[in-house]
Amino acid sequence: MHGRPRKPSTPVDENASSLKANKLKSLQSQFLHNHHNKIYTEEALKINEKLIEANPEFMTAWNYRKLAFEDRIQALIDEELRVVENALRKNFKSYGAWHHRKWVVSKGNTSTEREIGLLNKFQQLDTRNFHAWNYRRSIAELKNIPDEKELKYTTDMIETNFSNYSAWHNRSVLLSHLMEKKVEGYLQKEIILKEEYEFVRNAVFTDPDDQSGWFYHLWLLDQTVKVDMPTLVSSWPPHGSDINQVTFPIILYFDEPVEGVSSHTVTVQTENDIFKNVTWNPLSTNKFKCAQAWMTHLSIPHEEVNSSKKVQVKVSSEMSDGIISLSGVTSSRPWSFGFTVSVCQNPQPAEGQNRRLSYADESFCTVDTNSNSAGLLTSYFESKTSDYEQSTSSKWKSEMIATEIDQYRDMLTWAESKKIGKLTLARLLTAYDAVMSTGAPDTANMEEVLQLYTELMKLDPAHNQYYMDEYSLALLKQVTSNKESLLKYCWQYKESTSSNITDSLCLRLNNLSLSRIGSFERLLWVQSLDLSHNELHSIEGLEALQLLSCLNLGHNKLSSFMALDPLRFLKSSLKVLDISYNEIGAHTIDTRRYLCSSPMSHTLDYDSKFEEFANGDANLVNFWDAYSIFGGLNLTQLDIVGNVAVDERFVLFLAKLLPGLEWLDGEELN
Repeated sequence: MHGRPRKPSTPVDENASSLKANKLKSLQSQFLHNHHNKIYTEEALKINEKLIEANPEFMTAWNYRKLAFEDRIQALIDEELRVVENALRKNFKSYGAWHHRKWVVSKGNTSTEREIGLLNKFQQLDTRNFHAWNYRRSIAELKNIPDEKELKYTTDMIETNFSNYSAWHNRSVLLSHLMEKKVEGYLQKEIILKEEYEFVRNAVFTDPDDQSGWFYHLWLLDQTVKVDMPTLVSSWPPHGSDINQVTFPIILYFDEPVEGVSSHTVTVQTENDIFKNVTWNPLSTNKFKCAQAWMTHLSIPHEEVNSSKKVQVKVSSEMSDGIISLSGVTSSRPWSFGFTVSVCQNPQPAEGQNRRLSYADESFCTVDTNSNSAGLLTSYFESKTSDYEQSTSSKWKSEMIATEIDQYRDMLTWAESKKIGKLTLARLLTAYDAVMSTGAPDTANMEEVLQLYTELMKLDPAHNQYYMDEYSLALLKQVTSNKESLLKYCWQYKESTSSNITDSLCLRLNNLSLSRIGSFERLLWVQSLDLSHNELHSIEGLEALQLLSCLNLGHNKLSSFMALDPLRFLKSSLKVLDISYNEIGAHTIDTRRYLCSSPMSHTLDYDSKFEEFANGDANLVNFWDAYSIFGGLNLTQLDIVGNVAVDERFVLFLAKLLPGLEWLDGEELN
């Protein structure tokens, strides 16, 4: 072979070859017996191993090992499923057991029929067990069971027992998938929703005290009201306005949190130039880089601005499909707005604060409707011609909600328990106003909504806080719905008490029993805001008001410095802050600490400058949360008296942290 001469075999060689052949024949015979009889024991695998060592080219032996491998895996999987099933018989609601079964099934080699059959047995024992429903969704997805088939199963389960939260929830998930994927038979949203309203009505009218159907009705209402894609609903500067600043913020406010706002998706330009290095930042306290409000600062080059020339600025999004909602829906509709910048070539810099700003009633007078501030407010509410105000009332939506309103008004005439009915009616009336809005909010039903929430506070005191929050949001929608309504709450600083750090106009929403604030898309113009003497526990959303220079939060129920987290986004604007007579430090355990920014939660990057600032001082180390809020603020006036957390050490801490502070708790500082 290969040029080498063949040697004749000797008797010894022939004897060895004969022994080898007999051994191979024996191994092969045993192997084929095991193979044909599907025997995959340890002994059988040892025989196969010796056969392969003797003849590595025996492909049937290798294929046998593949079969043995799969058989042993199947045996392991079957054993694991048996162990999990026994555990579930002992505790049907075991998180660990259901998660382990899901992991085993994900490895393959399992029977869909077996899993569905087992689920059917378990769900007969407990039809509402959410572990089983979650597992059912996983199996359906893993085994490609059609959503339509699973939807039929939820129908059967609900018709068996209306009081099945899990079945209603699963139905909402399945319908969402079917409508998003535009499956045949689920293309027309209005037809699907109409059928579902009728279906859930049978449940809630049969047993008005059972809440499961009511939750599904709330989901249907949300599906009816929400638009198909994220939409820009407000901006600063407003469309068609004229501002007198060289450097100013541009704010975009969407109807839901979005991501993807950048120089690639939003263009900022003048007649002669496109600003290419524009950085957009989300105004949100979460860490997911998504927000309803986005902001950038724009500086108009001085050579483009003089006393005789105005600069037209346009902000637009022709490629807005890069702007995406949290649910993954893109904003594919182009939008734009424009405004004028008119600034003197050499504007005089504002002087520092020379007097303490007061929020007392005697410091204000009625608004001069001819003032620049009132004029800007007018342009804000007359910006309906902007391209981004394209939302129109949908006929089918309004008709569908109107039908529901009539149904639930009727139910309130005969139902013994009116609590959930009143709550649903309030939600329906709010939704009806929302779909009827064209640009400015429609508040035709808001008085009735406010009355319903007032009645619910008395009827259901256990959920008083929720009703107060909803009442507050409804009231603010009413207040901000139009210029005339808003001007009732606007006051002008008297010349003798005004400060050069803020506009002369102050929005006074004090003494309104507000427990929550909203409608920020209508308040982007506000520079001075009085929210004192309310019931506020949080100021979430206030970070969108990037012009805010004076803020009064005195006499509320703010329980910690973490409740002031939105103020971190107002570092360039906020000068005057009043948080006196709140509940900061009054609670032994600050439950917000683990939900908001702190060294323990890591929701913020830890500021290493704090260690340098504290410099080992034990009196300062405990003020980390206050440092995270006040550090970087350029306050000139602060009122903080009346909080348990404020003592002499804290005052010294503030004096060190805020070197520009001129007034503290009504006293002028040296």
